[in-house]
Amino acid sequence: MKIKSVRFIRSAPIWNTLPVEDRTEIAFVGRSNVGKSSLLNYLVGRKAIAKTSGTPGKTAALNFYLVNEDRKDGGFYLVDLPGYGYAKAARTQREAWQQLIGRYATEREQLAAIVLLIDSRHLPTAIDEELIELLRGGVVPTVIALTKGDKLSGNQQRSRVSELTKLLAARGIEWPIVLTSSAKKYGADELWRWISLLASV
Repeated sequence: MKIKSVRFIRSAPIWNTLPVEDRTEIAFVGRSNVGKSSLLNYLVGRKAIAKTSGTPGKTAALNFYLVNEDRKDGGFYLVDLPGYGYAKAARTQREAWQQLIGRYATEREQLAAIVLLIDSRHLPTAIDEELIELLRGGVVPTVIALTKGDKLSGNQQRSRVSELTKLLAARGIEWPIVLTSSAKKYGADELWRWISLLASV
């Protein structure tokens, strides 16, 4: 994917503030502190289009970034969803985020593909499992991005992909899995290939 332009469009904290135009949307979702902003910046080749923070849970709304708007079709949106399950947020705030994420993932007509981020250093957490269950019930195709792959050795990387493949297979799921590293700059090309295939962008 050649990224010619990308710009922040809006934050949507509630359903009725989502963009109304009919552009294709690709959503990025994962638990807090999994590295969503870093991966988004790496994918679009910008240093700070998505705000990174040492404080998990900073993203409290759906953030829309318009990519390649000069194309004949007007380009497409990358959508940064709130970090899922941030423990230090108020319970009512966490519940509101989760309801918004769940509704967006299952009801949004413009949503063409979902990128589920999981920290490669660990087996899926309870929160990751909750997201997997949420997404498996929907009709939107999903690809998993294993983040922070540079923290693992080659053998550990292969083992993690194998373990996750088996975990998904036990649930009847066959999602693509892409190992990524925003720090060492690998995985973007393969992830874009899957996004392009699944979302037709």
